[in-house]
Amino acid sequence: MKRRMSGNTAVAYGALRAGIAVATGYPGTPSSETLGELYNFSIDAKKQDPSASVPHVEWSTNEKVALELAAGAAWAGQRALVTMKMSGANVALDSLISVAYSGTRGGLVIFIADDPGAEAGMPEQDSRIIAELCNLPVIEPENPRQAFLLTQLAFEISEQSELPIILRSVTSLSHAVESFDLETKYRDLRREAGFYRDITRFTKAGAQICLDQHRGLLAGAERVRELFRTHGLNRFEARGSLTILSTGVLNRICSELQEDYPEAGFAFFQAPLPPDRELFGQILAASDRVLVLEELEPVLERELRSFAQQRGWTGRIVGKQDGVLSRVGRYQAEEFVRVIDSLLGRSAADQKRPAPSGELSGVKHPITFCEGCPHRGTYMALNRALRVGKFGTKETIVTGDIGCTILGMNPPFNSCWTEVSMGSSIGLAQGFVRGGAKKPVVATIGDSTFFHGGIPQLVNAVQHRTEMVLIILDNGWTSMTGFQENPGTAAKHQRGPSHRVEIDKIVEAIGVDSLEVIHPFQQEKAVESILRALRGEGIRVIISRAECALTKLRREPNKFVYRIDPEKCTYCKVCILQTGCPALYITAVEDKDVVAIDPHRCTACSLCYQTCKFEAISPVGGVK
Repeated sequence: MKRRMSGNTAVAYGALRAGIAVATGYPGTPSSETLGELYNFSIDAKKQDPSASVPHVEWSTNEKVALELAAGAAWAGQRALVTMKMSGANVALDSLISVAYSGTRGGLVIFIADDPGAEAGMPEQDSRIIAELCNLPVIEPENPRQAFLLTQLAFEISEQSELPIILRSVTSLSHAVESFDLETKYRDLRREAGFYRDITRFTKAGAQICLDQHRGLLAGAERVRELFRTHGLNRFEARGSLTILSTGVLNRICSELQEDYPEAGFAFFQAPLPPDRELFGQILAASDRVLVLEELEPVLERELRSFAQQRGWTGRIVGKQDGVLSRVGRYQAEEFVRVIDSLLGRSAADQKRPAPSGELSGVKHPITFCEGCPHRGTYMALNRALRVGKFGTKETIVTGDIGCTILGMNPPFNSCWTEVSMGSSIGLAQGFVRGGAKKPVVATIGDSTFFHGGIPQLVNAVQHRTEMVLIILDNGWTSMTGFQENPGTAAKHQRGPSHRVEIDKIVEAIGVDSLEVIHPFQQEKAVESILRALRGEGIRVIISRAECALTKLRREPNKFVYRIDPEKCTYCKVCILQTGCPALYITAVEDKDVVAIDPHRCTACSLCYQTCKFEAISPVGGVK
């Protein structure tokens, strides 16, 4: 059956065809859709047939937990998939190295999506570096069809080599869409659990155990090298003295360039690690120049340079390490054309491809909270409390965290000063206090991020008696990455057997000095509570709780919206300047400039209503 699907979706169906028993992960763009698709598949299959066999699929608390769960299933002999973005690989790394040392029994595939160009707003991390550190193999598809096929092959190779396999994607593959024939039915290959006790393989308590496991890991990598070669994942087409070597999604671009450059050879790598030294030898023997094309870090280029030096090869390797190509951002075909033409001595007039017409210009909109987002109310209340208490909004340090909550860094709030990693707002706030900050230091963090990485930091603050304020913005969902559930999501909204974990009880059990729960749309009460926390002593925690507006609207349509009376509007724009709500816009009524509310976007949160001193805003369409 032919289906149109993205790279992420193709990985999901590849895993289903591979017969996974378990799939885990933590939401993170650009990887989220893979586990989301598996989630939907399992739920839909059970709805159609309650007795249907489906894999266990879960959004785990963080990537380390997800990896450990998947590894346990694989050690029990099952096939397991774990998904994460590149930043999540850092969280999982502690366990990943140990799991690599122990290897696997059932197939274990670790799907990591990198983000050249930082479209998701985090560092441009190359996960192949982590693979090198762990001595783990890497497979890189170039299009969704390959993602479907190579996911299945990755499980086969994982079991044959007894090593986890990293399946690496990038944003341009994860979100690319392609139509192709595929089978979407689930192949249930679950076996009877067969874990056995072997402390020499599955523990690390002893130097000799670790040394032997390290040797076993290196031997496994050699087995994988042969398996990659057997399956023909890397290929070389020799033509001329210049060879263009590419990997992953760049293979697609280079395959399109082959007709334009008949005098150049092309080498396509789908399995860059461990490096195919035999193919390296063939490339160097046929070339006096090699252009290495890979996004982000020069991983293959370094391997090729090392191999060439060992072989005494005297040709030229062109890439990032000699400064010809950038280590920053995504590559475009035009960059390749420029470099290849230069190496072949072609002039610009000889180019067969039209020059790029330039980037399209457009209106730039600030990144802000969605209409009705409760976090807008939280930051409004925080800023008001800082002004009322005369702490100063520009002088008070407010540390931010990963997720929707970091948008408080932008106008009109301008609240958050920092963003590092999941949970770091609480740790950084403690550092600012210990570094001598005199005013109250405020940490802000979302609910999913608190579960993911914030709890140990709060424990540390309580243990060491750090004077600070923590605001947990609890909207009940992991919204920025696609509205996934988290441990604090109401049980009735979670899919499958579940139990809601209450943040309040965790915070109380840790032993903070004060805890208040506020509703961000009740501005006066929220300001009073935050002001008490700012003026208090010890570790003060505010939980600002209201459900994500978009998830709520999917279940409960608005009973009313707000409207601005143009006769009463003075065009002071306070509603816009304080809320920054995208449902507000400026228009003209009878040659008079006024602010209006888009009724199709208004969620009736009431924040603009609470800012208007002229009573120009009122509810319509129902009873308030």
